Amino acid sequence: MEYHFNTLHDFMVYTKGVVYILILAILIGFVAFWSFLNGRDPDRKPE
Repeated sequence: MEYHFNTLHDFMVYTKGVVYILILAILIGFVAFWSFLNGRDPDRKPE
C-alpha cells in the first residue's frame, strides 16, 4: 500500500511525526546506554 501525499501539509505532518518518534528512540537509547556505562559492579567494594 503506497501513501501519496496530497498536500504539503500532509507531508509536513507525516515528517514531523517520524522525527518525533526518532527523537524519542534516541533519547531512550541514550538513557539506557548512560545507565549501562554508569552501572555499579556488585563485587567492587567502595573506597
